[in-house]
Amino acid sequence: MTTSKPTQTKPLRRPQGERREETVTKILNAAEELFSSLGLHGVTIKDVARAAGIDTALVHYYFGNKTTLFDAVFSRRAAIINDMRLRSMAEYEAQAGDAMTIEGVLAAFLDPTFSLLVTGDQGWRNYAALVAMVNNTPAWGGDTMRDHFDPVVAALVALLRKLAPGTPDRDLYWYYHLLSGSLTLSLAQTGRIDSLSGGLCSSTDMLSIRNQLVSVYAAGFAAVRK
Repeated sequence: MTTSKPTQTKPLRRPQGERREETVTKILNAAEELFSSLGLHGVTIKDVARAAGIDTALVHYYFGNKTTLFDAVFSRRAAIINDMRLRSMAEYEAQAGDAMTIEGVLAAFLDPTFSLLVTGDQGWRNYAALVAMVNNTPAWGGDTMRDHFDPVVAALVALLRKLAPGTPDRDLYWYYHLLSGSLTLSLAQTGRIDSLSGGLCSSTDMLSIRNQLVSVYAAGFAAVRK
């Protein structure tokens, strides 16, 4: 009597779209981490491929060149955080109405970012450092920030106008400029405050940074408000 051999089945091949999404995500994550520490010009396509564990040709296939890849990295999380901040400010305005406060407006603007930095994965901290770097790059950083974040800034300034009717727009934009500078310096997480304070403060203590920003800029708004 002969016995038949068990039939071997080939492992199911995952759908092409799923494999493509996985590869693209690997590329974006690797590029994000490298760009956030070395900048646009300090990274090559070959560096990204090596970090992602894939062939260089695949990076070129999906993104073409390094500039296109950088734009894709920057846009990916910008869309998420912009939607969160716009919804946060709109919800606060709807709930508070005429009882809006500067503390409430600042919290509505800042909290989505800091929530992601506290509860999200390392990718969000990498992205925060990347935003800080771009915001301090004179040659093209201003254009990149404008293209991605101007609607959020406009929404914040509109709320500031409601809190301070009669205050010149010039003063409100200077207020935002200084707030943005403090925010992006903090997002860079350079460790500078750690050494300056002898360990009393930490550049990665996002909750303390959030609370200090709200306290300081709420008090500063009194000097701006006419």
